[in-house]
This record gives sequence, structure tokens and C-alpha cells, in this order.
Amino acid sequence: MRTEVPPAPVVAPVAAAGAPRRHRNALRGAAGVLIALAVWELVPRVGLVRSADLPPVSSVLRVLAREAGTGAYWTAIGQTVYAWLLGLALAAGAAITLGFALALVPRVRAFTTSTVEFLRPIPSVALIPLAVLVYGTGLGSSLLLVVYAAFWQIYVQVLAGVADIDPVADETARSYRFSRWGRIRHVVWPSALPFVLTGVRLGAAVALILAVTAELVIGAPGLGLAIAVARSGTEPALVYALVLTTGVLGVLVNVGVRAGERRLLRWHASVRREVPV
Repeated sequence: MRTEVPPAPVVAPVAAAGAPRRHRNALRGAAGVLIALAVWELVPRVGLVRSADLPPVSSVLRVLAREAGTGAYWTAIGQTVYAWLLGLALAAGAAITLGFALALVPRVRAFTTSTVEFLRPIPSVALIPLAVLVYGTGLGSSLLLVVYAAFWQIYVQVLAGVADIDPVADETARSYRFSRWGRIRHVVWPSALPFVLTGVRLGAAVALILAVTAELVIGAPGLGLAIAVARSGTEPALVYALVLTTGVLGVLVNVGVRAGERRLLRWHASVRREVPV
């Protein structure tokens, strides 16, 4: 008697299954942007808002295209990106180093908890007078605010990541006589990396906000200063064009950081898609 072997189940590739959903989400997002731009165009055209207060989006895009052809526009963007990137790098380096050092020594962390809880709630904008007093209106003022704001976002996540270590994995590493550095490299760091990258993602958004705020309030060079100068002029569309530029920059920062996070965590269960069997 012949036994029939059932055919193996056909498993669709994960990428192919997820592609239509991504495409649908992209189309919905694009449709939402187009609707928002259409409303923006109509509101001043029909007289609901004065054009002097809210220029039509067509006028704003026209001014934006004009500014994109000037060197001053790209210089301002470069100054903002430089302050953001340098501040974020300094904050990440300090937060990761200090976070691991304190988290791995519980007694030292216990002594610093009260200090951290006192400093962390202080708003970064409250440091603006101190930044102006120490660094004036230069790059140092922007870096002080950016580093302070982004540091706490990353530092808290580092502490949470180290505390989330699997005790079984840690005990296994100890039983195999891993050195302290070996346990940090093979157990602590992989466990904490998702938390660290989450902190960097949160810190990146906060760092960009503080970079533009410092330029707008203090007068540090960058997009914020360009917005402040345009606000004192007679072309409101230029103000909106520069504000729109900061929004686009924020979207690019978020997309770039998320892409880097997914790439670095492609081995992690939160990112890796399991193929059904």
C-alpha cells in the first residue's frame, strides 16, 4: 500500500508579504500630506486666514525653491545639522560610558541616584542664560543645550538595558569563567543595545529641537537664526519656508535613525521577522 506524502507547505517570503502593506502605508501617508497641503492652500485663498498671517503653500514652496538656490540656505542647514550631530555624538558617548560604568557598580549607582533625579527634570531651555553667559552666541551654546537634553534620554535607557540582562545568560557566562570584559561584550552589551538605540532615537529628536531652539533664541548660527531674521522682515512666506525646512529635516532624521536602528538590530527578535513553518 502506497502512502502519499502530503506536499510541503508553501511559505511566502516575509519581504513579499510585508511589501504590499508597506506600499499601502506609504500611499496613505502621501495622500495625507497632499490633503494637508491642499487645505493649507485653500484656507488663505478663501479668506479664512489672512495671507499675511498664513501664505498659501504655493507661495511658500516658490520661496523655498528660490532659497534652495542660494548658498546661505544650505549653509544654515549645514550649521544646524553639525550642531545636532556633534551634540548627539557627545551625549551618546557620555551617556553610554557613564551609564554602563554606574549600572555595573550598584553601590556607586545608589550614591548617584538622588543627583540624577535632581538634574534630569531640569528643562534644557532653563540653561539658556547659563549657555549665553559661558559661551555667548557661538556653537558652544547650542552644544550645551543639545548635549544636556539628549544625554538623559540615552542615559536612562542604558540603565534600563543593563538592568534587563537575562540572569540565566549572565550566570552561564560566569560558569564558563568569562572575564568581566567578556561578560560585558557578549552578555551585557547585546542585551542593552536595543535600549541604547531607543535612547539614541529619542535623543536625536530632542537634540534637533534644542539645536533649532538655541539658534532661534540665542542667535547661534543655523536655521533657527535664519527664521529669526526672516521673522523681522516683510516676507512671511520665507518664515514658513524655513519652518517647513526644519520639519523636513526632522523627518529625515527620524527616518535615518530608524533605518540605522533596524540595521543594527536585524538579529534581534523585535526586528527580525520569523518565517512561519
